[in-house]
Amino acid sequence: MGIDISIELLTLLMFGSLVVLLMAGMPLAFVTGGLACVFLFILGDANTLNIVPSRIFPMMTNYQLSAIPLFIFMAAMLERAGLISEMFDVIYKLLGGLRGGLASATIIASTILAAMVGVIGAAVVTMGIIALPAMLERRYDAKIAMGAIMAGGTLGILIPPSILAIIYAVVAEQSVGELFIGAVIPGLLLSGLYILYVTVRCHFNPDLGPPIPVEDRVSNIEKLHLIGRMAAPIILIIVVLGVIFSGVATPVEAAGIGTFGAFIVAAIHRRLNWPTVREACITTLKATSMVIWIMFGATIFVGLYVLEGGQEFVQESLAATGLGAWGILITMQVLLIVLGMFLDWVGILLLAVPIFVPIIKALGAQAFGLDDPNDLVLWFGVLYLVNMQMSFLSPPFGYALFYLRGVAPDSIPMSDIFRAALPFLAIQLIGLALCMVFPEIITWLPRLVYG
Repeated sequence: MGIDISIELLTLLMFGSLVVLLMAGMPLAFVTGGLACVFLFILGDANTLNIVPSRIFPMMTNYQLSAIPLFIFMAAMLERAGLISEMFDVIYKLLGGLRGGLASATIIASTILAAMVGVIGAAVVTMGIIALPAMLERRYDAKIAMGAIMAGGTLGILIPPSILAIIYAVVAEQSVGELFIGAVIPGLLLSGLYILYVTVRCHFNPDLGPPIPVEDRVSNIEKLHLIGRMAAPIILIIVVLGVIFSGVATPVEAAGIGTFGAFIVAAIHRRLNWPTVREACITTLKATSMVIWIMFGATIFVGLYVLEGGQEFVQESLAATGLGAWGILITMQVLLIVLGMFLDWVGILLLAVPIFVPIIKALGAQAFGLDDPNDLVLWFGVLYLVNMQMSFLSPPFGYALFYLRGVAPDSIPMSDIFRAALPFLAIQLIGLALCMVFPEIITWLPRLVYG
């Protein structure tokens, strides 16, 4: 028989050892899975290890998760076909004549890219390679340039088809389509706030983002021609999101349509060849394997914690604070922001969401001024997605900061990259607060589409 440990001590041991091992630089997937097996053996006996296959098997057979490799492959194909650099070139020429126009162009390109890609690393690295040299060459302030790239890149976690939204929907047992639609307006709201910030700052201080010289600008006829060049990828986005939103196809089927469409778009742009397909396949294999292994490890870890009474312990601890429903919700958001400073987004989802969602459901829709319990789950889900954007920009371990460090010139110190992220982090906090105070930002569009 296993050792009997109180839930308070178990919480300290499980999450304490998790933090220590992650700080030591070990991969999240193997830390969570390994620790879970160790604690399973300490707390139970050899038979208790049966929880491992019982937690993993439902995930292996989950139909919704097959959308992940398909969307990643679609993104990789579009990236390898050179469409992202072409898209930036088009928006750069359309907006370059405005103050801060290139930074705004970067954010708009990243927003469109988010609707194509759904993977953050690809967006930040690609825009860092393409947009950063273009802006620095035009004497843009490095912090505005880097901030626009990082903030724009994080939109991939929110704007559909987001990989995180698919995993969240599976873990929280929610409709992927509803979550996708609920995230559209918050995503566009944040994109708009970033552009507003850049435009206002460059308006009052033109040295931060000077317009491109008159001789480099293009005529209106050329602008129409440029927009025509981007027709194929834009139509692909509209088709993929359209079939999901209209209910014609499930997200998995839409991902299949998108993958097929990516082949056609690459062929139209004369980039469909064996090296492109091979590279896209390798990228997909690496990214999908990472996500799935983290899911396996974290689901066993959380499964054991919940089995030992962790769910009730967290619920009682939050209730004992006497904060009320809004206080508990704000505490959860703060916890997610803190976790985002140190942990990977998939890890946070699989560790926090199975514990938080039942607590939110128990508080009830009425506590937050919502009429429908379905609205409550959807609202919390999108709040979670908005919050996770912040984790990518949060020093010291925000992923977007390090993605950009990998492609930024060596002359730019890491401290400047941190400082560049802070104003945009504040904008994300404003966006999160708006979505909390005005739930209609999230619930209005799904209600319109699904009634």
